[in-house]
Amino acid sequence: MVEQLGVGLVGYGMAARVFHAPIIQSIPHLQLKKVVERHGNQSSQDYPGVEVVRDTTTLLHDAEIALVVITTPNISHFELARQSLLANKHVVVEKPFTVNSNQAQQLIDLARQQNKIVSVHHNRRWDGDFLTVKRLLDSQLLGRLVEYESHYDRFRNYVKPNAWREDEGNGSGVLFDLGSHLIDQAQVLFGLPQAIASDIRIQRDFGKADDNFELILHYDNLKVTLKASMLVKEQCSRFILHGTEGSFIKYGYDPQEEALKQGLTPAEPNWGEEPREKWGTLRTQISGLQVEGQIETLAGCYQAYYQNIADTIGDRAELSVKPEEARNTIRIIELAMQSNKEKCTVPFSL
Repeated sequence: MVEQLGVGLVGYGMAARVFHAPIIQSIPHLQLKKVVERHGNQSSQDYPGVEVVRDTTTLLHDAEIALVVITTPNISHFELARQSLLANKHVVVEKPFTVNSNQAQQLIDLARQQNKIVSVHHNRRWDGDFLTVKRLLDSQLLGRLVEYESHYDRFRNYVKPNAWREDEGNGSGVLFDLGSHLIDQAQVLFGLPQAIASDIRIQRDFGKADDNFELILHYDNLKVTLKASMLVKEQCSRFILHGTEGSFIKYGYDPQEEALKQGLTPAEPNWGEEPREKWGTLRTQISGLQVEGQIETLAGCYQAYYQNIADTIGDRAELSVKPEEARNTIRIIELAMQSNKEKCTVPFSL
């Protein structure tokens, strides 16, 4: 029998239903035991045997819960994570970590004091297209990389009523939402930037929170551009990479999100695999020979995030998504907002 860690889930909105609960249940070392739902009992219908509770305090008093997963609105992440750490629980926070870097650092310090792990759900490190880009760069098939551009675009030309992500306030908007993933991926590939320049806008009628951004992260001899918009109806490239030996272009998005929304799980055969027609195109030269063709997209693997969490708690692995990295993501967002306000490039600093 595999020893299982009890998991408590705070909130059961879209993020919990689609990205957390089914992945948690796919990991042999984890068992979803309790879910905080203020209204309804949807989680227990989806997962018989799961107990629904109405408040976080009840969940935190359960000695069988070793890991607390927080999927509530961004503004509540800090306080719920703080309470969970003080209750001697390990903690996973849905991205973004917190709404400012000072809060993030407080949680890092508290986790260290409590000898518990705190991590942020940057699951898109395990998107198949990103894994492919990382492999491509590790293989140096483009020579020295000079430009990297990453998009996460959608089309929704209306503002959802009563949606906290689209309401006015700290932690809302597409920069905190999709921007967190794009910034995290850039950190994985290139580390911390030297400076940040940004253009952040509200483009939709009646919009209250930012729905479009372009960030330029400055590195030595490398330009990194990160873009997201809610008003892109025509399919644009997901990745554009240019190097001294060639280029790589990739369209389309990792299939795992759509599969999860359809109720599928990682137990499905060929999980995370992308059809050949969506593979990216590489144009480069090897030993003086011109090479052009498709590059197979590696299979995505969202379950790797929670497997690492279980293995880290069980002292079988090192934590993959470190809280310091998630704090740095929030700091880059803060500096991007400063850059946009002051209309200038700002140096990176903690």
